[in-house]
Amino acid sequence: MPSRSTHEWLEAAYAKAVERTKERQKRFESSSGAEVDATYGPEALSDWNYHEKLGFPGEYPFTRGVQPTMYRGRLWTMRQYAGFGDAEESNRRYKFLLDQGQTGLSVAFDLPTQIGYDSDDIHAEGEVGKVGVAITSLDDMETLTDGLPLDKVTTSMTINATGSILLAMYVAAAKKQGADLTKVGGTIQHDVLKEYIARGTYIFPPRPSLRLITDVFAWCKDNLPDWNTISISGYHMREAGCTAAQELAFTFADAIEYVDAAIAVGLTIDDIAPRLSFFWACHSNFLEEVAKFRASRRMWAKIVKERYGSDNPRSQSLRFHTQTGGATLTAQQPINNAIRTAYQAMSAVLGGTQSLHTNSFDEALALPTESSVELALRTQQIIGYETGVADVIDPLAGSYFIEELTDRVEKEAEAYLQRIEDMGGALTCIEQGFQQREIQESAFRLQRMAETKERIVVGVNQFQTEALEVPPILRVSPEISQRQVDRVKALKGRRDQAAVDRALADIKVAAAGTDNMVPLFIAAVEAYATIGEICNVLRDEWGEYQEVLTI
Repeated sequence: MPSRSTHEWLEAAYAKAVERTKERQKRFESSSGAEVDATYGPEALSDWNYHEKLGFPGEYPFTRGVQPTMYRGRLWTMRQYAGFGDAEESNRRYKFLLDQGQTGLSVAFDLPTQIGYDSDDIHAEGEVGKVGVAITSLDDMETLTDGLPLDKVTTSMTINATGSILLAMYVAAAKKQGADLTKVGGTIQHDVLKEYIARGTYIFPPRPSLRLITDVFAWCKDNLPDWNTISISGYHMREAGCTAAQELAFTFADAIEYVDAAIAVGLTIDDIAPRLSFFWACHSNFLEEVAKFRASRRMWAKIVKERYGSDNPRSQSLRFHTQTGGATLTAQQPINNAIRTAYQAMSAVLGGTQSLHTNSFDEALALPTESSVELALRTQQIIGYETGVADVIDPLAGSYFIEELTDRVEKEAEAYLQRIEDMGGALTCIEQGFQQREIQESAFRLQRMAETKERIVVGVNQFQTEALEVPPILRVSPEISQRQVDRVKALKGRRDQAAVDRALADIKVAAAGTDNMVPLFIAAVEAYATIGEICNVLRDEWGEYQEVLTI
């Protein structure tokens, strides 16, 4: 039988089948709106070079993974994001998760902590401990980490505008434990640029905020060598509505801005790149997400090698944490979210993540309960220990569709990255509202597709049920919030106020100059200065950021 091309088969046999039985929708497409063909054959990879595009695991361009053994060596870190109420309540949750087999901590902070207000501040009223744990001072951090050996347990802290101050508290708590700082590992998110783009928990204008980030880079290089100094995040931009390709492009544009800022103050690419980490979302388009993760590694390797001239494999290796899609969770039929999360987690594993958080099925309604968190963790453990997908490195490699899609996502992201470069870089684009507008337009398109049922969301716009399904809800007791407020007031009454005042005065002088701020923050928190007091000094010196209107 003579051979046919995939195109010829589509034009003949497939077209006749479609005439007999119409396809279930007019058009199949990726998150960016690019059309997805019915099938892919060798023609999709006609100019494709294995060694250029893939190589071997643990080698440039790292498409197949950053370690030669990947999960055959050890599984990804199962790092469930948690925190609520006060430090005492969250400490109990962390110990529970570690007892259930979690392999790393991930701290969620409440909104006052994220934007630099003490729990007893009038601006914090009604928000203390609601969406994360309230940490006002070193006293809270000591309670949060009580019984957790900080030189043995790695901790990820999702904190940005106040990231350098929370890092100072964590370092001070580790020192009080007697920990060797050279063995203290973890990650601080500290990615403030994406706050201006998509999330909103900023305080200071971008340029002084960049200074705090490069101060952390420099201090950690010499004092906290195992710490990941930033987690450059596409997650929140994806949650706000951007496409998979935009997620990569906007995140790498931010990464370039951070690296350039670090080089401008005397650091080198090889000083900082080995301690950079990234943070991706994983939404429900299963194969596109796998392709996105693979493309991200290849893109970063090329940026480090071609833009910055580094041949250091540790600098070229993109290490990332993944969180399943919070925006994909539904309040309707919430148990369905457990299924969504399982597929998203599997996609992240097939894409080669180093660390993973699986959302709990009840998170569209409230903070997760202990039982829903346990189920989310068990989801990861079942994938890792029962499915066999971790036994082979990059098992989808060589699939015509996966490789074509990986190339396509990379090409779309690179085109966006070039646009940002041509406009003057990420910071200039943020100040002009470019990324914000692009995300808004993408989010509007996604919403319209759901409203017209071009995109089916099970239980929301199709397959609805009359019954209202409400699982048990975790509610933060007002008594816990009040206990935290009382705790802060008591601390302020018993500390050495003169020592606090001296430390804050030193910070004010340094904020007007160029000295590294991290040692001063550590000294201040060791005197039990609070996050609000430190931030107020910086507000007085640097001002506050005003949002760019994009309409």
